[in-house]
Amino acid sequence: MLRIGTAVVIFPIVRRQNEELALGYVTARVIECTFILVGILAMLGVITLRNQVAGASEGTVAYTLAAIKDWTFLLGPAWVVGWGNGLILGYLMYCAELVPRPAAWLGLIGGPLIIVSGTAVMFGGDHPSNTQHSLQGLATIPEFLWELFLGVYCTFKGFRPSSPILRADAREDRPGAAPAVAPA
Repeated sequence: MLRIGTAVVIFPIVRRQNEELALGYVTARVIECTFILVGILAMLGVITLRNQVAGASEGTVAYTLAAIKDWTFLLGPAWVVGWGNGLILGYLMYCAELVPRPAAWLGLIGGPLIIVSGTAVMFGGDHPSNTQHSLQGLATIPEFLWELFLGVYCTFKGFRPSSPILRADAREDRPGAAPAVAPA
């Protein structure tokens, strides 16, 4: 749920850049967390079945629940993240200049890599080869670095005050500054 919290907290800031994409980012985080929650519930079901006397039908149900967990983690953290945190947030941060632009490129590059590798694993059959898993692991590196950078940078430095969307606020907050006038 921390993922949803970070999206909700950042929404009022990035919506100044593009409200539709900011809402898309929050939506992507909610969908990602929903997939993760369904996967966790499936695993709790497997644990419950394991603690009971297992017959053939329970084994089938446990196998099905394990498959559901695999799909939810492939669709959530391994695919939706590429859209939400990679492409959408990377683009918003790049355009708004809230973080250094070269860092935002990590998200803009990492997002599509996760989407492509996740799609390849999804359509690669029921049992992805070790090559597909290692390629997916490599494709995750830029997105991992993007998320790590964003958390560390915002914790210790905050958003860049020179960002155009933050400078507009600073001008309006100054004593004696004329209020912003909506275009006619």
